[in-house]
Amino acid sequence: MTDRTADKVSSEGKKRTSGRTKGRQNDDPDVKLSKSLSYVLRHGAEKVGLELQEDGYASLIDLLKLPNFQKHSLSDIQRVVDNNDKKRYTLTKDEQGKYWIRANQGHSLKVKNLELEEITDPSLYPNVIHGTYLEKWKVIAESGLSKMSRNHIHFASGLVGEEKVISGMRRNCTVFIYVDLKKALEDKVRFFKSSNGVILSEGIDGILPVKYFSQVLDSNGASLL
Repeated sequence: MTDRTADKVSSEGKKRTSGRTKGRQNDDPDVKLSKSLSYVLRHGAEKVGLELQEDGYASLIDLLKLPNFQKHSLSDIQRVVDNNDKKRYTLTKDEQGKYWIRANQGHSLKVKNLELEEITDPSLYPNVIHGTYLEKWKVIAESGLSKMSRNHIHFASGLVGEEKVISGMRRNCTVFIYVDLKKALEDKVRFFKSSNGVILSEGIDGILPVKYFSQVLDSNGASLL
């Protein structure tokens, strides 16, 4: 590990630690709306009776008929989509003028076609990083990274705050797992990039083994591997 990498991780860790108790805006109406969209479009569509197309899109008209969305309008949805810092959603209008919305990644629901771009050249992605927490590291170190209830394990192409890194890990992560992408691809582990830049992998039967970790750093830049 270079001093530059350690300094960068340490700096990011301090930023996250200092920001944990401030600025979360849990009471902001747009934050609440975004969380409702995230749940319905990623996980709860079947439970609430919202039909998703094979590409993950739902009719905005149908969405706005649901109890949690009836007080909202197209302009509310458009504002949340446009202002979401992680670009979680896509809102589009078809040739008939009908609006459709989807979550770009993060589903536990089975979605056949999310228009993911398969990664085949590891040189284009020098950093593939999974952010997690110190209390979870012991289990990960023993058994690898699991996709849990989601369809994919999520990675970022850099640390939060770096250029073009808008999504892929939470801001308050305290452990950073770097993936040896070249080795994983050589072993036929498939990786994809979503439309908002998140790197995704199903791993091997839902697990990315520890042998594909190139380094693991804590928020101070110390090695854990």
